[in-house]
Amino acid sequence: MAQADLRNKITDDLKQAMRSGDTVKRDTLRMLIASINNAEIAKQADLEESDILGVISKEVKKHLESIEAFKKGNREDLVKKEEAELAVLEAYLPQQMTREEVIAAAKEVITSVGAQGMGDKGKVMKELMPKLKGRADGKEINEVVTELLGR
Repeated sequence: MAQADLRNKITDDLKQAMRSGDTVKRDTLRMLIASINNAEIAKQADLEESDILGVISKEVKKHLESIEAFKKGNREDLVKKEEAELAVLEAYLPQQMTREEVIAAAKEVITSVGAQGMGDKGKVMKELMPKLKGRADGKEINEVVTELLGR
């Protein structure tokens, strides 16, 4: 049921943005809904809330990359546009975990799967990624697991 809650919130916020004339929010949410729909078509099933959070995270990552590229190209106008859209998207993500919280979650999973070293990294990541989806950056999770298993 939670899946419908997040999707409904996004749809309701889109309607509100259309009524209030908030074009940045309207356009960003339309793009997000299209991305969610495309992910559902690819999966050929309705998305769970964690999957929707994954789609939002992917969009956030794209915007961060675009901001970097536009800064290098001295396109301050496009940087501002991307940052405004990024703020809209980030409002739908749960509070991001601190590195300490990621380390604690990783240690818990390492213990539960009985990981001994780098050879067990796949088992740990397979278990950990769904738990932290949307709440922590995949690159950071990977770094933490590599650090912990490398000891």
